[in-house]
Amino acid sequence: MYKYDKHSLKAEEFINGEEIKASLEYADKNKDNIELIDKIIEKAKLRKGLDHREASVLLACENPEKLEEIYALAQQIKKDFYGDRIVMFAPLYLSNYCVNGCVYCPYHAKNKHICRKKLTQDEVRQEVIALQDMGHKRLAIESGEDPVNNPIEYILECIDTIYSIKHKNGAIRRVNVNIAATTVENYRKLKDAGIGTYILFQETYNKESYEKLHPTGPKHNYDYHTEAMDRAMEGGIDDVGIGVLFGLELYRYELAGILMHAEHLEAVHGVGPHTISVPRIRRADDIDPDTFDNGIDDETFEKIVAVIRIAVPYTGMIISTRESQKVRERVLQLGISQISGGSRTSVGGYVEPEEEDDNSAQFDVSDQRSLDEVVKWLMEQGYIPSFCTACYREGRTGDRFMSLCKSGQIQNCCHPNALMTLKEYLMDYSSPETHKIGDALIEKELEKIPNEKVRKIAREHIADIANNNKRDFRF
Repeated sequence: MYKYDKHSLKAEEFINGEEIKASLEYADKNKDNIELIDKIIEKAKLRKGLDHREASVLLACENPEKLEEIYALAQQIKKDFYGDRIVMFAPLYLSNYCVNGCVYCPYHAKNKHICRKKLTQDEVRQEVIALQDMGHKRLAIESGEDPVNNPIEYILECIDTIYSIKHKNGAIRRVNVNIAATTVENYRKLKDAGIGTYILFQETYNKESYEKLHPTGPKHNYDYHTEAMDRAMEGGIDDVGIGVLFGLELYRYELAGILMHAEHLEAVHGVGPHTISVPRIRRADDIDPDTFDNGIDDETFEKIVAVIRIAVPYTGMIISTRESQKVRERVLQLGISQISGGSRTSVGGYVEPEEEDDNSAQFDVSDQRSLDEVVKWLMEQGYIPSFCTACYREGRTGDRFMSLCKSGQIQNCCHPNALMTLKEYLMDYSSPETHKIGDALIEKELEKIPNEKVRKIAREHIADIANNNKRDFRF
């Protein structure tokens, strides 16, 4: 019998099923305990976070008045830590060859009619140029697990190719990596290649469900997969991103599991996850989301985002184009700090537009707007689209980033950096209408920089971007 221990390096001890069940029972017992809920909300107001049991109580709460308090607090915490900045990124699918049997993913090995593709280095170059021409500076590369077609050497070669491409004023400044769990040695290689964040979704923290959902292939090994972040950190990667695929298992179980994972990383490594992603299962080639009976409605999804934001205030939260404009608009208020724009989820999809009969995509995209449309929409909502990668490139990662974030000092450099990278986007890629809205936003936001010296330097750099074609300023 495994015992819950967040300091343990064993998956079944730091993500302990019995502890999760006990936490959910505790939440059910106390979901109407207003006195306890008030205490948890008061603790959350300290901006130090909540543990998985406390967060489970808030998730179970159905009192309308208390839910309004939870949503209002989530909005305030989001603003305190991240201001109005929204970081922009795009996924880049390198290969959909995969040896796993994941029943929710069209890349599964038994799918014989999906169009299998793998980018050559020249095709990687073409995809990256297409992304640069859109205005992207930050990518998340994705690949199926296949030791023959997608070995670590292929991934490393692709990273090197991506960083080497300078097209007009375009450059990919940060490559995040979302590939299968691997060895400490391979994580060291990824670190040496200069990656940003290593991302790996758990899919589900319920071990029994996990093993059924992954019946064949190396991903079937729950322990090896769940302990991947510890190996990544041992390999020197100090920014890691976690997530679950909501809809596979009961959402309350998953929320407790993901927060236990965050608590474990903090306890063992001194730094929690850099990001948490909250994808929901979506239709794809031979995947029908209605097959899975744990789907969640939009209201529940919003509640999950708000509770995660309160529980881990320092952690970035990511939402992809799986979600519609309407849903993204709501959860941006409640805690999301990074979104994708103009995304393609098929291999080679940026150069070759996805056709109706192209079945190589990993999932259907709900928000199909261009990056420029998303940038314009964000600014009209009062947000600052940020293409900044300065923290990573200045060594503000891991515990250094977290200490700045937790103290609130991160905004002293993030705000002007966001404005400068937005100005780059406006000069090089935007439509005239977006440019006009953006210039007005930048002028207004410059006045909000409290430090007069920083404000003056930011103005000078923005003038250099506009008038002297200079790029890549950063605090």
